[in-house]
Parts: sequence; C-alpha cells; structure tokens
Amino acid sequence: MTKFSIVLPVRNGGEYLKSCVKSILSQTVPDFNLEVLDNCSEDDSIQWLQSLNDNRIRIYSSDKPLTIENNWKRITTIPKNEFMTFIGHDDLLDSNYLGVMDHLIRKHPSASVYQVHFRYIDTQGNIVRSCKPMDEIQTAPECFAFFLSNMYELSIGHLVRSKDYDGVGGIPPYPNLLFADLELWIRLIEKSYKATSMEECCSYRIHQRSTTKSSSTLSYYYAFCKLLAFFSQLRATNQAYASILSRYGLDFLKLYCKSLAHHLLRVPQKNRQGLAVSKFIIEYKRSIDELVPGNSYEPGRVFSLKLARAIDNNALTRELFLAFKKIYSKPILK
Repeated sequence: MTKFSIVLPVRNGGEYLKSCVKSILSQTVPDFNLEVLDNCSEDDSIQWLQSLNDNRIRIYSSDKPLTIENNWKRITTIPKNEFMTFIGHDDLLDSNYLGVMDHLIRKHPSASVYQVHFRYIDTQGNIVRSCKPMDEIQTAPECFAFFLSNMYELSIGHLVRSKDYDGVGGIPPYPNLLFADLELWIRLIEKSYKATSMEECCSYRIHQRSTTKSSSTLSYYYAFCKLLAFFSQLRATNQAYASILSRYGLDFLKLYCKSLAHHLLRVPQKNRQGLAVSKFIIEYKRSIDELVPGNSYEPGRVFSLKLARAIDNNALTRELFLAFKKIYSKPILK
C-alpha cells in the first residue's frame, strides 16, 4: 500500500502551482499520492494536472466555489494513505523530502508529528533566510514555547498519521485559516511528541500581501481572537502551558496588540462591524491579564497605541489618516 499522501488545496494556482507540483513529483521516494483539492479553479490548473497523465495524482473537484476554510475541511473527507502532509500551492518540496521523512519515521516510530527544517523564499524563488533551528525531539509545551519565543515563526514540512489528523477534526476553521496551524500542531503533538530532522527540505514562499482590505483585516482580528481563546484553554488545562505563557507570552501579545490596533485603524469605520481602536485596546488588555496574570503592560501608555487611539477617536483625523495611507503604504506607527 502507498505510504504517503501529499494534500494540495488550490484555487487558480497558476505558475506557482506548476512549480509546486513538479517539486512534489520529483520525490526520490515514489510511494505517494498527490491529492489535489480543486476549488473551482478558473485558470488552466486542472487541465495542466490532467495533461501530466500521472496516476499518482488524484483530483477532487468541488461542485461550487468554497471558502478557503471549507476547501481545506475536505482534507478529512478524502481517502488518504497512512501518512499525510499538506502544502500551499506556492510552496516547494525538495526531492529528498519524503526520503528524509521516511528515515525520521523509522528513527522515531512513536512520534505523532514529524517535521523538517525549511527555508523562506521570495516571490521569485530567491532564498530569504532559513528557519530557526529546532530540537530533534519536542513535546507540545516545548513547541508552544518555541512558537511564542520566536514570534510565531511560520512553518511547513509537517507530516502526521492520517488517522490522527482526521481524529482531531483536521485544521480548525479559523477565518482564512490564519493562525490555525498553531492549534493544529499543538493538538497533534500532544498525542506523543514531535520529531524533527535537521535537514532543510522545503521552501515557504513569502508574499507582500495587502493588509488594507477590510475583509482581510477583520479576518486577521477574529482569527487572533480565536487563537487567544485557544491559549486560554491551554492555560486552564495544563500548568506547563501556564508557565510558558508567563515566561514568553507577554512579548508575543504586546507585538500583536500593536499589529491589530494599527490594522484596525486602516479599516473605514463603516466596515468595522462596531470595532474601534479604544474598545479593542481595553478588551485586549483583559485578555493579556487573563493569560499573563500580574503583568505590568499598559497598552494605553504605549505611544503608537495612544496615537492610534487618538486618530481613531476623531472622524476628521480618521479620514486624513486613511487618505494618507492610500499614497504612503509604509508603516508610520511603530
């Protein structure tokens, strides 16, 4: 029986998809299937995949356009081999990825999550930097500490047992799947531990994405609120997580307090669903106090947050700020 499934959710992948698929099909270990979850692509993605005439490729087409959350939800509904990974259509696997994973599984048969080191690349495929080094063996709390202390470094290259992935319900439905992978990996690592190869075997592509769209900013906000709720659950159920939040959580939460407030300021008030910078700062401080009791952080005294609140509290300054941001995209509140 084929050992691996590589799941690729996609909608209009274009040239990035072709590079991604070519990297997958170049694996030195041939025992895998490429499971493509097509979300009503309107480009030539599916025709191109079919033209490859490769019996390892299995295409699952949706009969109507889906949200990204619902398309990725389909991962739990399709047949998969014993081990699985998923990949974004713009990312790449080195040809030895599955070979390294196969060796890692043999070395750590009782692990519940496997990972390789990876690199960041830009839109042209140029290397930006390597990921932060990870220990070969990490428990779930140790991974949580790594995520917080490294300010949520994005990651790819994970491999898990398909039955375990389905057993936790798949990737949780965070808005636009922002931050969802953090909860997923913690839930899966809790089953045993994570084993990581020191070899760098895949590439994560960084795009300069626009954060000015109201829908994107609100998704970012609501996804982070869901992440905070997950942190609260961890803290309540395991003292190890509570200790890690006390040690590393404040810097992480302070960073996102600024980020969320400044993102919110860029959204016209009529599109905010009742959110305001002042209200956000008050509610966020409550979350910080719950997760890191006894902290001394006062967001109302941070200059950039005070300025953001002052701008947001006046209709004229709000409009002037939005007009300015249309012609000057670089950050001005730091």
